[in-house]
Amino acid sequence: MSLTEEQVKTLTGLSDSEVSEQLKKSGYNELQSAKKRTLFNIIFEVLKEPMFLLLLICGGLYVILGDIKEALMLLGFVFVIIGITVYQEGKTEKALDALRDLSSPRAFVIRNSEKKRIPGREVVCGDIIILAEGDRIPADGVLLWGINLSVDESILTGESVPVRKLSGSQKDSMQRPGGDDLSSLYSGTLVVQGQGVFIVKSTGINTEMGKIGTAISEQKTESTPLQKEIKKLVTFIFSFAVIICLILIIYYSLTHKGGLLNGILFGITLAMAMLPEEFPVVLTVFLALGAWRISQKKVLTRRISAVETLGASTVLCVDKTGTLTQNKMSISKLFLLDKHLIL
Repeated sequence: MSLTEEQVKTLTGLSDSEVSEQLKKSGYNELQSAKKRTLFNIIFEVLKEPMFLLLLICGGLYVILGDIKEALMLLGFVFVIIGITVYQEGKTEKALDALRDLSSPRAFVIRNSEKKRIPGREVVCGDIIILAEGDRIPADGVLLWGINLSVDESILTGESVPVRKLSGSQKDSMQRPGGDDLSSLYSGTLVVQGQGVFIVKSTGINTEMGKIGTAISEQKTESTPLQKEIKKLVTFIFSFAVIICLILIIYYSLTHKGGLLNGILFGITLAMAMLPEEFPVVLTVFLALGAWRISQKKVLTRRISAVETLGASTVLCVDKTGTLTQNKMSISKLFLLDKHLIL
């Protein structure tokens, strides 16, 4: 049974001891964030790329040949590439952290019979939260009392039309998002009309939004098309260079007296000439430039390798209702029977 306005005024909310107990039991009301990559992780990811392994191999071969200047130049390229990657990705991480802080909702709660505003991450199960138009709901719960309450749940359902909410009771169980006249409210959704009071049923990763975040965090990062092609190219060039090197060593050993040492030196020199050590530097610089150009359009690139993937996209599939910024679509051009029809 839903509460009356007079009953709402008598709600006392949780006490400080109850809040502390709930925090120990369930933790803070926050989603699992992607594990931050340390400087070591970034350097390791750069060095394990086939192109950079090739660069290190070339540097090592120059050291063997006694050409220290050339070796230092190649290894210097490695440090330059690492520096570019660390700077670009570090800049993006700082911007993302700032966005998370700005987007973190605050909650107007009743605790110890007092109304106060707290950070959304401090909301716990059992909290009584007051909602008004424009509020971002900080956790999943059941509406106890409301007046003309409508909520935009497009972040969960994709439907841009707000849904109407009706009051329920504390014993009501959570229902699936979507549909009018339900008492369930969900974390991350937006109050577009009316006001209400609800009790928190679940927080953090146990919310509908948290379940989505958990599913996304379990996805593994795949190699980009360019990374796959580069791996094939490096493997082919390296294998071909090694075969030519061995052939040259065998030839010198058979045709020249005591020519084994010269054969090894000539073979390594020829292999070095075949290996394209400039590729990693050029590739990284161009991807960094792409990330910089995208940033000028207010788009953050967390991994610079994603720039190439974005450029390789030929078809973009989006939700036609709630995902697009304007929540609407219109046809501007029609392709029919090998002809373009401009509308």
